[in-house]
Amino acid sequence: MHGDSMTSVMEQGGMPQRGCAKAGKYLTFRLAAETYGIEILKVQEIIAMMSVTRMPRSAEYVRGVINLRGKILPVIDLRLKFQMAAEEDTSRTCIIVVQVQRVRDQVTVGLIVDEVSEVLAITEEQLEPAPAFGTSVATDFVLGMAKVASKVVILMDMDKVLADDDTMFSQVESAELVSSDATS
Repeated sequence: MHGDSMTSVMEQGGMPQRGCAKAGKYLTFRLAAETYGIEILKVQEIIAMMSVTRMPRSAEYVRGVINLRGKILPVIDLRLKFQMAAEEDTSRTCIIVVQVQRVRDQVTVGLIVDEVSEVLAITEEQLEPAPAFGTSVATDFVLGMAKVASKVVILMDMDKVLADDDTMFSQVESAELVSSDATS
């Protein structure tokens, strides 16, 4: 690699970058007073809030599973995942169905959010790197920040947000096996 290319891949000091947001389209949504964005290519669909079946012995932020057209999907409450206060669901609460890349495979997951805002076309000029807070605040799942009008949109890497959820995925795979056995 040439010097200029290497600079774009490495931070000062030779450390790999944590995340790197790219210009493109992002689906934005709200949790409390903050606006977040995820790459539109990760989004499969947006559905209205529906009945969620609780999974025993799962993490607090795992709301449970849903049956979406015959497929069992895990559902994560992003408020709880981000250690925010729990809120009652409203008419604006919805589930964003996303594709998440794991080490071995790709899985489909539902994310409960307060409301979906819009799809934004983010340009290079609007992007800033994720701020460094030191070791006290984990920001490895933040791709970057987008300056849109007078607000800041936190752009997230959903693969990293859900990277530590292998136990949840194992529970869902077990539920799918039981479901398919019951219909056979």
